[in-house]
Amino acid sequence: MPRTPTIALAYDFDGTLSPGSMQEHSFIPEIGEEKDAFWKRVNGEAARLGADNILIYMHEMVKAARREGKRFRLDDIRRHGADIGFFPGVADGWFERLRAHGAGQGVKVQHFIISSGLKEMIAASAIGPEFEAIFASEFKYDANDVPEWAASAVNYTNKTQFLFRINKGALDLSDHSEVNKYIPEDDRPVPFRNMIYIGDGDTDVPCMRTVKEQGGVSIAVHPAGDETLAEKTAALKTDRRVQFTADADYSDGSPLDAYVKAAIDKMAAVERLRALEG
Repeated sequence: MPRTPTIALAYDFDGTLSPGSMQEHSFIPEIGEEKDAFWKRVNGEAARLGADNILIYMHEMVKAARREGKRFRLDDIRRHGADIGFFPGVADGWFERLRAHGAGQGVKVQHFIISSGLKEMIAASAIGPEFEAIFASEFKYDANDVPEWAASAVNYTNKTQFLFRINKGALDLSDHSEVNKYIPEDDRPVPFRNMIYIGDGDTDVPCMRTVKEQGGVSIAVHPAGDETLAEKTAALKTDRRVQFTADADYSDGSPLDAYVKAAIDKMAAVERLRALEG
């Protein structure tokens, strides 16, 4: 039997599915700091050292918790993840609704995260179980589940590698041979033409461009009513980085919902035509 075509939706997390950064929902309030002060310190230290901002924010989380006498173990990080809030519709059936819509078109819809945020927090959030895989930054822990080192750091320049992992079905990060192996595009589990990327800003541009230029669909979202961010996402469309921009409203019947469903319909129709053509 021919396999059912798969359509992959890959999302950024902070600012895309959830307002602001995940640290701002409960971690930064718990250490008694203003979010602007925390990120100013992170960015200042990264600039001073010429270091990766992602590694620095992870280190600053550990240092800040220690400085304020707050427990910061794996279960605490998961607890902070459970406190993350989401844009309208995200936690109210979005993922299952699209899976059901795809099934009605004869395709399988899968969801993935590609984020600079913390994998442990995303996995523990209300929507963590919805994803086929979560590619994000994470800590290495000691025997007492205390962070002792960064196990991985995902920044905007290396995000695109995870698109190719989705494309080739190489979801195990410890396996480098599969992602580098030559596989004809039509034999890959998720051809780029069947990929949709949803992000919110400049750090998503490499992924947006890669998906769009390889025949998939890229979308930029912004919080409803935020004119400044709406202008930024509009510029991404003007610059041909994305095909569509919308409010970050994932509710049934919203413009974003309608566009993504239409994209799935088109991809499914193309797959049916290709099957008929042999």
